[in-house]
Amino acid sequence: MTSRSYSNLLELASGEPPSISQIRRRIPRVMTVAGIISDLDTDSDSEGTSPNSSSPRDRTILVANQLPIRACRRSDGRGWEFSWDEDSLLLQLKDAISDHGADMEFIYVGCLRDEIPPADHDEVSQVLLETFKCVPAFLPADLLARYYHGFCKQQLWPLFHYMLPLSPDLGGRFDRSLWQAYVSVNKIFADKILEVINPDDDFVWVHDYHLMVLPTFLRKRFNRVKLGFFLHSPFPSSEIYKTLPVREELLRALLNSDLIGFHTFDYARHFLSCCSRMLGLSYESRRGYIGLEYYGRTVSIKILPVGIHMGQLKSVLTLPETEKKVKELKDQFLNQGRVMVLGVDDMDIFKGITLKLLAMEELLKQHPEWRRKVVLVQIANPARGRGKGVTEVQAESFATMKRINEAYGAPPDYEPIILIDDPLPFSHRIAYYVVAECCLVTAVRDGMNLIPYEYIISRQGNQQLDNVLGLDSSTPKKSMLVISEFIGCSPSLSGAIRVNPWNVEAVTDAMVNALEMKEQEKQFRHEKHYKYVSSHDVGYWANSFLQDLQRTCRDHSQRRCWGIGFGLRFRVVALDTNFRKLAMEHIVSAYKRTRTRAILLDYDGTLMPQASIDKSPSLKSIEILNALCRDKNNVVFLVSARSRDTLSDWFAPCENLGIAAEHGYFFRLKRDAEWQTCVPVADCSWKQIADPVMRLYMETTDGSTIEDKETALVWSYEDADPDFGSCQAKELLDHLESVLANEPVSVKSGQHIVEVKPQGVSKGLVAQRLLSTMQERGSESSFILCIGDDRSDEDMFEVITTSIASTSISPATEVFACTVGQQPSKAKYYLDDTAEIVRLMQGLANVSEQQTLRTQQNGDLGT
Repeated sequence: MTSRSYSNLLELASGEPPSISQIRRRIPRVMTVAGIISDLDTDSDSEGTSPNSSSPRDRTILVANQLPIRACRRSDGRGWEFSWDEDSLLLQLKDAISDHGADMEFIYVGCLRDEIPPADHDEVSQVLLETFKCVPAFLPADLLARYYHGFCKQQLWPLFHYMLPLSPDLGGRFDRSLWQAYVSVNKIFADKILEVINPDDDFVWVHDYHLMVLPTFLRKRFNRVKLGFFLHSPFPSSEIYKTLPVREELLRALLNSDLIGFHTFDYARHFLSCCSRMLGLSYESRRGYIGLEYYGRTVSIKILPVGIHMGQLKSVLTLPETEKKVKELKDQFLNQGRVMVLGVDDMDIFKGITLKLLAMEELLKQHPEWRRKVVLVQIANPARGRGKGVTEVQAESFATMKRINEAYGAPPDYEPIILIDDPLPFSHRIAYYVVAECCLVTAVRDGMNLIPYEYIISRQGNQQLDNVLGLDSSTPKKSMLVISEFIGCSPSLSGAIRVNPWNVEAVTDAMVNALEMKEQEKQFRHEKHYKYVSSHDVGYWANSFLQDLQRTCRDHSQRRCWGIGFGLRFRVVALDTNFRKLAMEHIVSAYKRTRTRAILLDYDGTLMPQASIDKSPSLKSIEILNALCRDKNNVVFLVSARSRDTLSDWFAPCENLGIAAEHGYFFRLKRDAEWQTCVPVADCSWKQIADPVMRLYMETTDGSTIEDKETALVWSYEDADPDFGSCQAKELLDHLESVLANEPVSVKSGQHIVEVKPQGVSKGLVAQRLLSTMQERGSESSFILCIGDDRSDEDMFEVITTSIASTSISPATEVFACTVGQQPSKAKYYLDDTAEIVRLMQGLANVSEQQTLRTQQNGDLGT
């Protein structure tokens, strides 16, 4: 879609002044209160604000550390020349989406690889914007070094690849100044995006770990920005990730995205586990989509590995230089009776190059029949990082190669290992793929690694290459892969031989298996891989991600949003337009002018914090409840899942307090009244079936407990490991539902619990019975307050909402159904926490005491 901001930049670039109306439209909304962003709903500009008023093309701003641009100085030294970087994923993404028939415009934001002198910044920016639709972020050399080679490559990258900084030699120790540089660069990127974004229409897609805090800066400026993030590296397990001093800042920043993408389920699972353990967030899977509820927003999780650019690869296969190189390699290897095993890796510490060489040595040692026949060609691309580790890997690789060649080579005709560390043209690399019998990838940790994908497509070849190799085009193609189980593409390639790269003997066995496998089996595996790789290319990946981003963001305009928090703890609260915070003045005003009131209160999580160790009520809570109960206009009910003995003991000082225990199965109107039941007396013989099952799970889940109530059984895992407890709870729920299928009970999961209780028992019954009883007595409520915090309390909210809709409650009745925290609920209102609930109840109690005192004073005056 055409962006107003983008159009303005083009006007500035062309020298044409913008109109007054255009200037007014792009005046930014300002922060009116510290930490709070003004609501986008307040934009009353009627000129061009509707998405439908723009051109029909969608527009996406692609943000990455580097632009898909190559820059070089002109030969005369005056100015710069620019060209597209055909190897860039961002450019391939655009081309592939167009190939898939999608009509979308792209803007690129990122850095250039070359340092541009400050004097050339304006000219370069103008050329890149007009010609390539690129917005460059210029970073001072010292800031770039601290950001990229410092925090990104010395701290994030090793940690995400499972390297802990146990010593100065093993990854960089955390450096606060490098972290500050990282944050500063992310802020610069955010400012560049603000120059071109139309927040109402544009999508923003941020790529990789270099820009993990960028979502916070964008969300802070535009609460409803349509924002996706894709992590191209691994995401480590929580045990590794939690060692990072800024762990929460990065998690919260990522959660300011609408959609977060990962290559594999393992990476996504680790991220979700970190959110659970460090932020207390749980996820749900709905209709195949995984989502995290974060302050009223649903953050979706996408799991899909990136693919290759089929069009680019096939075009390279047809190049004359590719054909020429294939002929050379055929003469060098195939015509000499040699079989090529190929490795292609960056020269860095995680690619396992030395492990691969050792496996080759073991093959030559254990299988002398393959000597002088098999050759391992290792193409070592230049490392992207720098430092002592890279130098050591390079030295070790060449030393190992030299030793093996001296031991098993036969100069000048045969060298078992050929290590190529000079930069290779892409066409030459493709030629090596075409000739190689097997591709060997032994990375000890890698985010995705597309080398196996490129190898499979290259082995499919074409007519010209078949002629060069002397192959019959009607013969099925073949390929063999030996890949590490620690790389992102491993789960997608089910026909590959997966290995643990640390087990050198196992890698050797896999290589021999690949070389000696029957031709038909090789063809079958190749066909299976080719079908997957060719259909799941980069265009499929990008289209799928952007479609999910559109789906996730479609209800942005229907929710009220505002920002809370400072710095990197900023987040946006998003609520349904009908769901709002309960204002104290509003409810107090209604409380004062009404004379017949029903108050229903949950206990745990409402009057008492869930995290509290001592669950018994405080003296203050008792005083508040007594003050409310002394008001003759009030009927106050405490509705809890706890047993009646516990509640009777805790609330013995409250003479006029109504209590409903065990979700309302038992209830009494006052302390001295008899306990009654909401449903016929239950037969609890089912406990003999459920109790052994629960005890089994209690014994196998450390920290879990069982509470045996009169009519219910509760298994709690509040003090267990959150991930394991949640997993066990799901299993227990299924197990109990199976063994109790013919019993008159319901099995429910709640907040850290699994509960079995009689059918038909719910807190909603209490609400329904209380309201109908008051009606029968001729004292219909003119004020209803109902507060709860979890799923069981939703039954009360539903009864109240249904009663309003069916007019069994008078339309004039003041109704306040309130949940605790911003969460999906049938309640209309919310308060943030138990402290706010207690303050509210204290305020209402004060009003009651004042009214009671005033009534007494008026009575005294009358006498």
